Amino acid sequence: MNGLTCTHVDVNVHCGMSSNGAAAARPHGIDYKWVALSNTTLGILMAVLNSSIVLIALPDIFRGIGLNPLSPGNTSYLLWMLMGFMVVTAVLVVSLGRLGDMYGRVRMYNLGFAVFTLFSILLSVCWLHGSSGALYLIGMRVGQGVGGALLMANSSAILTDAFPPDQRGLAMGINNVALISGSFIGLILGGLLAPLEWRLVFLVSVPLGLFGTVWAYLKLRDTGIRRKTHIDWWGNLTFAAGLVAILVGITYGLLPYGGHTMGWTSPFVLTMIFGGIAVLVLFGVIEAKVAEPMFRLSLFRIRAFAAGNAANLLAALSRGGMMFILIIWLQGIWLPQHGYDFNVTPLWAGIYLLPLTAGFLVSGPLSGALADRYGARPFATGGLLLAAAAFGLLQVLPVNFTYAAFAAIIFVSGLGMGMFGAPNQTGIMNSLPPDQRGAGAGMTVTFMSSAQVLSIGVFFTLMILGLAASLPGALLHGLTAQGVGVAVATRISHLPPVGSLFAAFLGYNPMAQLLGPAGSHLSHHSFTYLTGRSFFPRLISGPFDQGLHEAFDFAFGACLIGAVASVMRGGKYIHGHPQQVEPHESAQQAMAETQLEALVD
Repeated sequence: MNGLTCTHVDVNVHCGMSSNGAAAARPHGIDYKWVALSNTTLGILMAVLNSSIVLIALPDIFRGIGLNPLSPGNTSYLLWMLMGFMVVTAVLVVSLGRLGDMYGRVRMYNLGFAVFTLFSILLSVCWLHGSSGALYLIGMRVGQGVGGALLMANSSAILTDAFPPDQRGLAMGINNVALISGSFIGLILGGLLAPLEWRLVFLVSVPLGLFGTVWAYLKLRDTGIRRKTHIDWWGNLTFAAGLVAILVGITYGLLPYGGHTMGWTSPFVLTMIFGGIAVLVLFGVIEAKVAEPMFRLSLFRIRAFAAGNAANLLAALSRGGMMFILIIWLQGIWLPQHGYDFNVTPLWAGIYLLPLTAGFLVSGPLSGALADRYGARPFATGGLLLAAAAFGLLQVLPVNFTYAAFAAIIFVSGLGMGMFGAPNQTGIMNSLPPDQRGAGAGMTVTFMSSAQVLSIGVFFTLMILGLAASLPGALLHGLTAQGVGVAVATRISHLPPVGSLFAAFLGYNPMAQLLGPAGSHLSHHSFTYLTGRSFFPRLISGPFDQGLHEAFDFAFGACLIGAVASVMRGGKYIHGHPQQVEPHESAQQAMAETQLEALVD
């Protein structure tokens, strides 16, 4: 009905408006909901694909700008290229989801497509070299992170608005497949494109971004409930400052400090982490007092929301560093030992990880559809238990494994995480009041992104500690056995093990660089052996195995605790349905929300 407007119904909200000013009726028709699903899936795929494509293309990117990422002074550039996107996303998604609730989720989502595309273009035209080039790329990646945060903060809310409750699990399942599979597609694309031209890894997002921007502008429309409110500036500032400080502290904690293997005792790192925690405590005080908080702590009174987010955080802790560990395992050890040159290991690492993606593809949409009928708890809980079992099985594999066993185990891991993802996200979104879906989705992404950064910090710390315990002795013995002088071998063996870990992660063989001029004094046979495919992988395989067990122990425990949190969510629950109202809500509140949704429908 043209000209129909929505007014207040017991709460201060109004309907989303179409471009001509008329009220947009909430469309649950077959056409619009699939348009919303396909467009949001494209947006999530683009954002995640770009993260993993950079992950695998880093050696070629740094070669392209003429910077050695393994030099001690350049390690921070490497870390920020890896983690800057995730840090920005974690910090901004709640605020941007809140803005979507206020001004329209589709409007914010469309802006995300445009911002992401713009910074993809700027990344592809980088003309600088050396440290200036690295800083430029990091800055543009931060801009991409803003676009990615806009997309991630609003996509789940758009889907929840577009799909009826009994079909949201299927929609979230398909969307989660894009979220997970995009990361592995990016590994393969990066391995193919980066050796040809490193700028292609950024340019490949531009056609997708241009198409998605235009398509979203023409076809998507705001159908959710908007809430007139004021921006919580103090909440936004304290949340951003506190979370940035903690995540920066975690990032720099991975770097050597003084005579220490890592930087966890650095005054700067300790100040950032504990100072960030203090600011977040202040943020919590502010949010409990302001009338319109950015981070609605009252949402955690909804058991399905609180338990789902706890399970989501623990699942992200378990899997956030897993991809890095598997890539290091394949690129730095297993593939070279099986005849692959270091310059092709990034591509083949992506190919050999495809069974993990296959597991997600099989279980994601199916578990999401079943969760629509039976609720999230059995599938999300079972998925985390299956993922925990996969981490246990990975521990019994030798470092030089049989690929069939490795493929079967990571397929099971993919099945488990696919079973968990869509039902858990559906349960979280179904639990939210309609006018809080953007902020609630942003909070969920914040927990996930922050946990992933923390997971990388934990996994890398455990791996570096494992290497530090036995790598120096193995390196000293291996080098002297090939004729390297004791003084040179001692110097090399005392270098921070983080360099060897990053070398394995990037698919580098660092031995020629480590030997330096001393390599010219070795026999041709010894030099060829030391810089060949077998010496470095065999050298680090023992120390790597020690850290590997500790990292998988951590992931196993996080999955089990996450499964317990998932059980605590209760049975099937959809917010606003009178027969399923949370105990803390009054009948009057439930009736008001039901009347409101009926009016919008």
